[in-house]
Amino acid sequence: MKQFLKYFLAALLALFVGGAVLMIVFFSILGAFTKTFTQGLSAGDKPAVTVTAGAREILFLDLTKSYNELANVDYLGLLLNKGSMNSVGLVDVLHAISEAKTDDKIKGLYIKSGSGANGLASLEQIRDAIKDFKTSGKFVVTYAESYSQTDYYTASVADSIYVHPMGGVEIKGLASTIMFFKGALDKLEVKPEIFYCGQFKSATEPFRLDRMSEPNRKQLAAMQADVWQEFVKAFSEKTGKTEEEINQIARTYALRTPEDAVNYKFVNGIKYKDEVENVLKQLTGKEDKDEVPFIALGEYVAGIKRSVNKDEIAVLVAEGNIIDGKSSSSAPVIASEDIIEEIRKIRDNDNIKGVVIRVNSGGGSALASENIHRELLLLRAKKPYVVSMGDYAASGGYYIAAHADSIYAMPTTITGSIGVFGMMFSTRDLMKNKLGLTTDTEKNAPYADFPTLARDFTAEERVIIQSSVDSTYARFKQRVADGRKMSVARVDSIGQGRIWTGTEAVKNGLVDALGGLERAVSGVAGIANVNNYKIVTYPKADNNLSSLLRIMNATSISEAVLKDLNIQKEWGNAYQFYSMLLQSHTQQNGLQQYMYLPFQVNFR
Repeated sequence: MKQFLKYFLAALLALFVGGAVLMIVFFSILGAFTKTFTQGLSAGDKPAVTVTAGAREILFLDLTKSYNELANVDYLGLLLNKGSMNSVGLVDVLHAISEAKTDDKIKGLYIKSGSGANGLASLEQIRDAIKDFKTSGKFVVTYAESYSQTDYYTASVADSIYVHPMGGVEIKGLASTIMFFKGALDKLEVKPEIFYCGQFKSATEPFRLDRMSEPNRKQLAAMQADVWQEFVKAFSEKTGKTEEEINQIARTYALRTPEDAVNYKFVNGIKYKDEVENVLKQLTGKEDKDEVPFIALGEYVAGIKRSVNKDEIAVLVAEGNIIDGKSSSSAPVIASEDIIEEIRKIRDNDNIKGVVIRVNSGGGSALASENIHRELLLLRAKKPYVVSMGDYAASGGYYIAAHADSIYAMPTTITGSIGVFGMMFSTRDLMKNKLGLTTDTEKNAPYADFPTLARDFTAEERVIIQSSVDSTYARFKQRVADGRKMSVARVDSIGQGRIWTGTEAVKNGLVDALGGLERAVSGVAGIANVNNYKIVTYPKADNNLSSLLRIMNATSISEAVLKDLNIQKEWGNAYQFYSMLLQSHTQQNGLQQYMYLPFQVNFR
């Protein structure tokens, strides 16, 4: 009895302490959440400048922030006092700029640039929106302490570009770097078991090679050429220089100081932030003692009058990795069960006459992609839908796009990657030779322990897996062939895992036309034959108590902490491969097949 009481009381104490800790965390998040709402949703979009209480005449756009497709809530940031609610997504940014164009109260647009926080296609859409805004005759001013090439690409459309006296503009061409892990795995005696279809399907290359394959190098070079051409055209328009002159500036690294940027006409002046604010005061007729009349983009969006039209065009955002089941993540993901639920809501809503599926994904689970594809076919039987591609719509992201009535992409969108792979790792030699651990198995059938990390695959097992991967690739090609009205042979010729920019995808038939979200909405409205409509977005904003409870599981908290510590940002491309390694290690029910973009495309 004493022994029983000892363990019972110990367990009771552990339960009490654990419950107390959980309650503290819960109420801390809830308190931060409530406080933020009392301050208004626009609080999360306050610029690093004073927002005046009087007339606000300058729309403030902060491009140092990263904008998801839809507004999201950073609960961990609230808890750690590292920020407040981010209530603005890319959809809101584009809407705000469009509305401000015809708003008589708005005199101009001020852009805070730097840090390259957003993807190329997203920036391209923002740039196009700013270019359209300028047709109103209103001013556009941008300022940064320093401009990367992607920063300057967006900024180049402004009337006036200013840079800090100790900053500069970086024009140097494009480079892509991939980290390879094969040597480390060899030293650790970890043997990758890799299966793939497509000579360009290079997602597994870091685990089986020590440098890029020639097909991979070829597709990277082609992609760089397309993206660089977009940059050069933009730089040429701003500076008045020929494209060859821009290329020569890049080859010689000619912009080495802020003064060089002025001399080569990349910027209009060298100024401190307070001097730029004085320029803005002059543009709006303010005196030196007045505050700059900024209005935060979040506040402006909140004040836009909503349409009262009954007919609706739905924009369904599919952003992040494609995963099976439901999401327990604080980051954007395309969880099959969650998005299928949203598709059914849209399908059964008679007010919705057409749908834009906004895809921003490098792919993921082949099974989840097939399930989403099936649900979209059922949607198409009731109402038209088109796809608008974001930064990425590749591999699994293309799989779910293939059957749309029309597909739109930006020139710098990364798409294609029609291919499949599966991967696991044998840790037998690592355990035995490095750690002195061995395993032994008794089984009553040859494949009872298959697949397993405890031993290498047999030749027969490798044939089984490769056959399964080949079958999935054949299904992928057939899906694309049916959706794009091509032969399977034609799909294979532009497939094989190869990635394409939006520009090339239009040429090879994977995409119908170049254009952003606005063109996609207009396109589906035309197919649905509706002229007066309002735009509604799905899924709805995730800002209620249930979302707090959802992210308070161990997985979500660990993900959020990793994100908050900037580990993903610091690791860069390597973080994706770590994630793949983790998924293959934790797979319990057979070898998972993936439709992933080969790598996260980053230029420097």
